[in-house]
Order: sequence, then C-alpha cells, then structure tokens
Amino acid sequence: METLQIAVETETLIRILLLGFMGFLVSMLVTPVYTTLAYSGQWWKKSRSGGVSDEETMLLAELRADRQHRHVPTMAGMVTVFSVCVITILFNLSRPETWLPIAAFAGAAAIGLLDDIIDIRGKRAKLLAWSPRLRLALLTVVALIGGWFFFAKLDVSSIHIPLIGSQWEIGWLIIPLFVLVVVATASAVNISDGLDGLAGGLTATAFGIYAIIATLEQRFGVAGFCMTMVGALLSYTWFNIPPARFFMGDVGSFALGTALGVVAMLTNTVLILPIIGLVFMAEGASTLVQKISKRTRKGKKVFKLAPLHHHFEASGWPDTKVTMRFWVLGQVAGVLGLIVFLLGSYI
Repeated sequence: METLQIAVETETLIRILLLGFMGFLVSMLVTPVYTTLAYSGQWWKKSRSGGVSDEETMLLAELRADRQHRHVPTMAGMVTVFSVCVITILFNLSRPETWLPIAAFAGAAAIGLLDDIIDIRGKRAKLLAWSPRLRLALLTVVALIGGWFFFAKLDVSSIHIPLIGSQWEIGWLIIPLFVLVVVATASAVNISDGLDGLAGGLTATAFGIYAIIATLEQRFGVAGFCMTMVGALLSYTWFNIPPARFFMGDVGSFALGTALGVVAMLTNTVLILPIIGLVFMAEGASTLVQKISKRTRKGKKVFKLAPLHHHFEASGWPDTKVTMRFWVLGQVAGVLGLIVFLLGSYI
C-alpha cells in the first residue's frame, strides 16, 4: 500500500493560510468603498441590444425581473482583483510561481472591465464598437502571451497523464493548449455568473482544492495565490448570498476563470481541471449544445433556457435552490478531482 508523505514547514503552512485571511480582510475593508461608488454612480446593467430570440428574451427578462427592479450594481469583481493583486505583489510575488497567474488575472480583468463599462452605459456605448468577438480576441491575446511565457520562460513542454503517471511531451504545442484551457475556463466561469452567489461559491471551492493540490506539490507560491483567492471570494460571497448586494461582473468572472486555467497549467493538472470544474463545464456545454441544436434543428431547443442554471430556474426551481445545489455539486466534483490527483501519481 502506498504511503503519502509530504513535509511542509509549519511556518510555510501558516503563511499560506495567512494569505487567505488577508485576502478576506482586505476585501471586506475595500467593499464599502466599492459599494459607495457603485450605488452613487448607478453601476448596474442597462439594456444592450443583441443576441437571443424574442422568446428567450422574454423568458430571461421574467427570470431577472427582480434583479432589474432592485438595480443591483455590477463590477464588484474589481474588489477581488484589487485585493488579490495587492496581496500577491506585496507578499507572494515569485517569478516561477505567481508572475504568470497574477499577470493573466489582471489582463483578463481589464478586458472584463471594458465589457462591464459598456453594460452600465447601455446604448451610449455603441460608439465603442465592442463585440463578443473582439472580447474573445483580446482574451486570446492575453492567453497567448501567457502561453509563450509558460513555454519559453518557465520551460514547460509536457503534460501529466493521470492514473498512468507519465509525462506527455508535446513541445511548443503547450502554447495552444495553454490558450485553449485558459480561454475555455474563462468563458465557462463567465457563463456561470448568472445567479446570486453562484460563481463566487463555485470558484472559491475550485481554488480551495487547488490550494491543497499546490501544497501537496510543494508549489507554495501557487498555493498562497489560491488561498488569497479563496479569502477574497469568501468576502465577495458574504455580500453576494441572495439577495445579492452586487454582482462580480465580467471583470470578476473573466479574471477568475483565467486564473483558474493558469493554475491548472502551473500544477500540471490540466486533465483534472474538467473534474474539479465540472459545474463550469456543464454550464458551458449547455450553452454550446443549445446553440448547435437551434442552428441544426430549425430552432428547436434542448433546454428551456441556457446556460443550465437558467434551465432549472425556468423549470420552477427557486434561484437559491439552484445556487445551493450547484455549490454542492461543485464541492463533490472538487473532492473527486482531488481523489484523482492523489491516485494519479503526481507526487
């Protein structure tokens, strides 16, 4: 029977946990500043043309009627981005471990911030010529730069195959893989940010699991980064539990998804990420399946509304039930991913 023996100095473990505590504390202190600015500046989404059929528009508007009435501000992800960046730069900056995730995190946040600004300005923002394709292109550029740094500067050119325990050498192809993983994860987290507390709770769980994985791999800088994320996200979720005081917006969801993808690449667990992020995968897949079905089956839909959390809302589930059950599924998936990691001959 195999025995797992990992030596971690108490001081190192305390430092990782303290980074999580600081993430929570700084976020709690900064949140009132954001809240004052957001409500005084009316940072909530205005109508923006596009995208879905009249039937879907009416159904989605019905589901979001309470949100529109409450005028809940967006862009609260700025609090998480600010807190994590400040703490990481001051206390956990390391070229091989945290340069890449913090840079990608901030770059994706900037793209999401532009999208949020357009949302809160509404029709007046048409002059900016912003589109989902441009947003995706910019996110791809961020991921491409990160992939180059990953390959050229960190000298990574292989991926680990779980359970088999072997390394698959793919050379420069690690760069397009990096781009695919980061862009797909960022998009999936963005899609999942549709209910009070949903994305915050799911990402906190995912980063918590990755903090454990990074600690077991003795990548303590990455573990500290993940714990800082957990602390900041717990603060966000405190205020975002239904009824939400604010939403993270694209500035938060794109940044968090990007960072999650980068952490998976840094810990060489890219093939375990779909398990840990199972709910995110299901949310993204439901949107893709819905689009393909409508285009190939003359408008016929698989789900009442996509992504998946809206399907359950449209089926009569209260949004709190959807959120809590998705949280549970995310936690179960996270534990399953951790089990696969431990069985996968990573350490």
